[in-house]
Amino acid sequence: MIDRRTFIRAVVGGLIAWPLIAIAQQAGHVPRIGYVVAAAHAFGMFPVEQAFLEGLHDHGYVEGRNVVIEIRATEGRPERFAELATELVRLPVDVLLVGVCGAPLNATRLATQAIPIVVATCNDDLVETGIVSSLARPGGNVTGLSKLTPELAAKRLELLKEVAPKLSHVAVLWNPGYSDFKADWRETRAAASRLGMTLNPVEFRNTEDLEAAFAKIKREHADALITFSDTFTYINAKRVAELAAASGLPALFAFREVPDAGGLMSYGPDLRAMWRRAAAYVVKILQGAKAGDLSIEQPTKFEFVVNLKTANALGLTIPPSLLLRADEVIQ
Repeated sequence: MIDRRTFIRAVVGGLIAWPLIAIAQQAGHVPRIGYVVAAAHAFGMFPVEQAFLEGLHDHGYVEGRNVVIEIRATEGRPERFAELATELVRLPVDVLLVGVCGAPLNATRLATQAIPIVVATCNDDLVETGIVSSLARPGGNVTGLSKLTPELAAKRLELLKEVAPKLSHVAVLWNPGYSDFKADWRETRAAASRLGMTLNPVEFRNTEDLEAAFAKIKREHADALITFSDTFTYINAKRVAELAAASGLPALFAFREVPDAGGLMSYGPDLRAMWRRAAAYVVKILQGAKAGDLSIEQPTKFEFVVNLKTANALGLTIPPSLLLRADEVIQ
């Protein structure tokens, strides 16, 4: 027998503690999330990773307390994705987190068809590539969020044209080691043709290639620069911003982290919001949902960011109409 106050305290205490111990009680172990990264670092170092941790916390999961994130780093060698994904599968982990599609997702899918995979920001057409049956009902073991917005590539060219009306030769810095960016190229070429521009693809595959890539852009006398969205550009945002500024070219990037680091402009989905949402997918799977039953979401929030300090350093005048449309202007 227990008195009424003791009973109430026990019930309330149990309700408070439940979110933190539910998974351990259900599965008999602390769940593990596997994640392969390009460069070794403490998880949470980048804004998108911090957003993911916040998303987990929203649902009562705290890394190191009632969930573990197992990280493996390729050290800048994309060919190691398959080896490291297989290592995580053998642990095993309960769910695999993949940042982008292309090489990281392909390697992870080869490693397992059983463990659920959540993609935080897929840059490819998941249906066109045959990875999922449909966005509404993916089937298989892959789900998550798609940032496939090839129409934004055309928008980036249009925005650059407003900054530099006479530009005609645009360098496209891209990483074929991650993806063929088929849809992005299709839309970018169509927009370039409509706007009377010539595109010059410039490839890089790792951090060490960046200086040579920008030297090539300079030799070929480009008027401006755009990038596609890939992990190496993201994690090297500061270096990319520095090299772009040194080139003296107007440049428009796929995500805001580059203008945050000193780049000129960006236009693209809010990646932090997508990673926070990806955490909700992981939680649903840890609580028993099947990946193939979770519909793939697309971004609803987009950001146009202008770094006015960089514009002034480049001697560029950003039209007032463009500044008014910006979600943020960095002074």
